[in-house]
Amino acid sequence: MAQQSMESSSETVPRSSGSDRVLVIMAKAPRAGAVKTRLASSLSPEAVSAFYCCLLDDTLALARRLGGVEVAIMCPETDVNELTQIAGNKTSVVAQNGAGLAAGLISVFAHFTDGQQQRRTIAFNSDSPHLPSSVLEDAFETLSAHDVVVGPTHDGGYYLVGAKASHPALFAGDGMGTSSALDRLLSRARALHLSIGFAAPFYDVDVVDDLTRLAEELRLAPARAPRTAQWLREWELVTAQLRTRSREL
Repeated sequence: MAQQSMESSSETVPRSSGSDRVLVIMAKAPRAGAVKTRLASSLSPEAVSAFYCCLLDDTLALARRLGGVEVAIMCPETDVNELTQIAGNKTSVVAQNGAGLAAGLISVFAHFTDGQQQRRTIAFNSDSPHLPSSVLEDAFETLSAHDVVVGPTHDGGYYLVGAKASHPALFAGDGMGTSSALDRLLSRARALHLSIGFAAPFYDVDVVDDLTRLAEELRLAPARAPRTAQWLREWELVTAQLRTRSREL
């Protein structure tokens, strides 16, 4: 992943809409073999890529339903052009400075809070499009009264993190994407004497069990993430057909 200065990346799109609330989606271009790699043991790279496209599209739709919130994408520099085409001209697509998720999160707060006092900025994953929008609204409200807001996942990570200023040390070191990611983040926040508020716990989609759980939820409420729901319906149908064929052999 090539490095790019924050100044040059910000030239890609308008710097700000003037909103005091920013939701930044952490994303990658949906290339086969480059996204949701933990699903590769159950799905082909092409299927994973198609699924990720649906997740990202529904996540953007969720973000855009929020009132008075600037929506942006933070991504590797090599993914900017492709994601700009996907997101359209109403969504900022900004290249992160450095490689990896930690660098991306540092870039979010360096870019969107730099020189702008009390601008509430939340970094949000791209694989929880079924999250109720009220949870995001509550997260912004929580951030009004705290230095940091965190949305824990059930596997020891977090699906969102927000702040009103840049704190690079929050994301320093290892542990990103592991079962200790949340504990490490909270430990660093406390070491920096930052007050912490919490959003409701939720789950993201990393392994096939998460797919099954998401499919069950969206079967009851497909409007929460319509493109993802449609993909999952087709996936369940194909999976059922394969099971039937294997029993007949």
